[in-house]
Amino acid sequence: MLAWLAGNTTPGYTPAAFFLHFGPNEKAGSAATKRHLEFFRHTGMDFVKIQFEQTYQRQPYLKQPADWSKIPPARIDFYEPLLITVRELVKAAKKDALILMTLYSPFMGARQCAGEALLKRHLQENPDAVKRGLETLTANQMLFVKACIDAGVDGFYMSTQGSESGRLPSPEIFTRYVKPFDLVAMKEAQARLPFNILHVCDYEAPYASLDAVRDYPGHVVNCNPKLTGKTLTMQQLSDFFGRPPMGGLDRHGILAKGDERELVAEVRKVIQNAPRQFILGADCTVASDTDWNRLRRAISTAHGARA
Repeated sequence: MLAWLAGNTTPGYTPAAFFLHFGPNEKAGSAATKRHLEFFRHTGMDFVKIQFEQTYQRQPYLKQPADWSKIPPARIDFYEPLLITVRELVKAAKKDALILMTLYSPFMGARQCAGEALLKRHLQENPDAVKRGLETLTANQMLFVKACIDAGVDGFYMSTQGSESGRLPSPEIFTRYVKPFDLVAMKEAQARLPFNILHVCDYEAPYASLDAVRDYPGHVVNCNPKLTGKTLTMQQLSDFFGRPPMGGLDRHGILAKGDERELVAEVRKVIQNAPRQFILGADCTVASDTDWNRLRRAISTAHGARA
């Protein structure tokens, strides 16, 4: 994959990878290690991507904007269940593949703490007060990022939300109170690791424009090409971001359902129309009940589609 990133593409070969969440007893620790390895080996994907499952619980004391100053600093042991998974996967699979850790943004952590409606209201009423909490959440995140780097990960799958169409009260809120905190960990990863993927997440809402995140770090970009007013091609995404794109398949479409022959045909069509430097994938995490064999078929098709 590092040779591919440098432009040394193997004739006839397109890298591919898909991601999904595992069961409630397979989200951290050695059980998560085992499940990630099973998924990686069964599907034949081109790198190991670790799901981030160490999320925040709802914080009942968050009632007024000033309450964001009460967000407590985390200790590294908060992340230890997932760091066990990271260390074990690095030990088991780094010799075979790049290891990427998922990274949610501080804004996404704030949403977990307060809920969507309350967070938006506080950002509208007093964004500088919310900023206090975002600063703490960013510092907490950096504990985890540095621990993952020390453990030997090769990069992060770096997710951003907040610039979707109508998601926040104004674009200025994103620019001043979300983006700066996104960039702290992303810049650290980009400076220290060889393979990072920027994920522009549309799980909550679609995007009218990708302008707000165009300058975000990441060696590869993964996002839904369907905007509110148009649909971009993979080549257009590559040109816009100035880096290779990852995606091409709608997570709700033929990848999830339909005839397998149609899936193979769609994979070949996507690759035929994609730039030479391209990773086949979905626009976001696929449903947890997706048949692994379908993902394996899509990946194996990509590996030979240009032969």
